[in-house]
Amino acid sequence: MNPYFEQMILSASPVELIRLLYQRAIGALRDARVSLRQGRVEQRSASINIAYAVLTELAGSLRAEEAPELAAKLEGLYGYMQTRLVDANFRQVEEPLTEVIGLLTILAEAWSAVPDPLVAEAAAQSRWMPSGASARGSAIGDDGVIRVAVSA
Repeated sequence: MNPYFEQMILSASPVELIRLLYQRAIGALRDARVSLRQGRVEQRSASINIAYAVLTELAGSLRAEEAPELAAKLEGLYGYMQTRLVDANFRQVEEPLTEVIGLLTILAEAWSAVPDPLVAEAAAQSRWMPSGASARGSAIGDDGVIRVAVSA
């Protein structure tokens, strides 16, 4: 793993970790599309598996007790996207990958508009957060997927 990227993850706020997860899934699916076009079955499957794992991580980080309706809708959407990824991998077709990239892009854009309370608080107090202070519960798995327990 790239040490710069690893440090970025370890020092990221919970909101930024979610943003990174979306970007990781989108990047993996773009790689899967290229691999599909080039007939690289193993790489395509590995990339789809990364995106699938990211969606599992996103679903696991939902906090239904704080926003039950939103959590239920996101969980359903994540499940739908996972189903489409299984379909893309099984049938070796690009259309489901393109659809999921589109859905993830919409969600990533929405998260880019979410204010990050930890960053705003640090800026307001004119000091930097200590390295790793907001990344407790996060780790990078052997598969390259960021594992995170989101709490504000």
